[in-house]
Amino acid sequence: MTSDNKRPPTRTFEAPESTSTVGRTVLVVDDDEALARSLRRVLESARYDVTVVNDGSAAVDAIMSRPFDVILSDIQMPGMTGVDLLGVVRAYDLDVPVILMTGTPTLDTAMEAVSLGALQYLTKPTANDVLVKAVERACQLHRIAQIKRDALKLLGEANTQAGDLAGLKAGFDRALESMWMAFQPISDAARRSVFGYEALMRTQEPSLPHPGAVLSAAERLERLPELGRRVRELSAKAFEKAPAGALLFVNLHTRDLLDEDLYDVKAPLTRIAHQVVLEITERSTIEDVKDIQARVSSLRAQGFRIAIDDLGAGYAGLSSFVALQPEIVKLDMSLVRGVHQSSIRQRLIGSMTSLCTEMGMRVVAEGVEVIEEYECVRWFGCDLIQGYLIAKPGPPFPEARTIG
Repeated sequence: MTSDNKRPPTRTFEAPESTSTVGRTVLVVDDDEALARSLRRVLESARYDVTVVNDGSAAVDAIMSRPFDVILSDIQMPGMTGVDLLGVVRAYDLDVPVILMTGTPTLDTAMEAVSLGALQYLTKPTANDVLVKAVERACQLHRIAQIKRDALKLLGEANTQAGDLAGLKAGFDRALESMWMAFQPISDAARRSVFGYEALMRTQEPSLPHPGAVLSAAERLERLPELGRRVRELSAKAFEKAPAGALLFVNLHTRDLLDEDLYDVKAPLTRIAHQVVLEITERSTIEDVKDIQARVSSLRAQGFRIAIDDLGAGYAGLSSFVALQPEIVKLDMSLVRGVHQSSIRQRLIGSMTSLCTEMGMRVVAEGVEVIEEYECVRWFGCDLIQGYLIAKPGPPFPEARTIG
């Protein structure tokens, strides 16, 4: 019963899509035409819209022409195996479930298929009810994946990464291909001039929309050396047109120190080593580089300077300072942000700047966005300033704002 004061709501709400009416398109890929026809009959009797092709090349054409909710593919096919096809699929669709089938199952093949992102691995012959249930589950999971992406968009989240290695590999390859370097000036406030430019990687790959996503992908795919070489190559090439006298700041992952290409005298960055500051973040441990002091000495001998990045936001202790003996340290933006409103931040920045200056290191305050932050870090002795107040990152080479 409803009281006079509490009437039933009059607003109507949009009903969700029925899971029985969406997600019903299946691509069957099998070079055994008789088996392919059989699979079509079984799935069509379960009310699926089925497309059949007989090899990997035809499958790629079909995928490029229309979306599918499930791909059901044989593994052993001439020209392109089902595992190869899985890798190609992820270049076009991050989420579509792929079910692989084989009449000659092996543990290694199964492990490879699952590691690359195959949803399921079926052996031939497969019972009809097992096949239908597998496809139904794949359709449901595909719908969930689509809804999750819609939710991320609604909430303003840009992360559209693939959840499996095949998709991640395809996205990472595209990211490397479309990569370019943005530059952000570092201002010498005392001299009122540009001290240098930090090279910041950018990519047009939507599945890896920011540098952190690209770096995470490289780590997961064990392709950090490839990423590091690409960044150094693009940075060196762009810096050929830099203003005279400016330094180039290039970020290194600690594991880049293990890449022999970094020390190659013919490498693009090594050729301009006297203009380059290598930034090594405090956010990554240096413990994996056992001979780090010898490696850093070798880099210095070639002309590189060393900076510690993200100071105040990474590992505690003295190990990075002892091993790297940096000429430059960069205060992390999380420490700088709002410094004029925080006595704790002021005390920390004042102490760090004073000690680093005493040891002959120059200090960069990163992430300076408002004039009050600028005035505060300058008061504590930071004469190198980086942040939106000076200039946003952009194509080579943004003009730096002069303060005062």
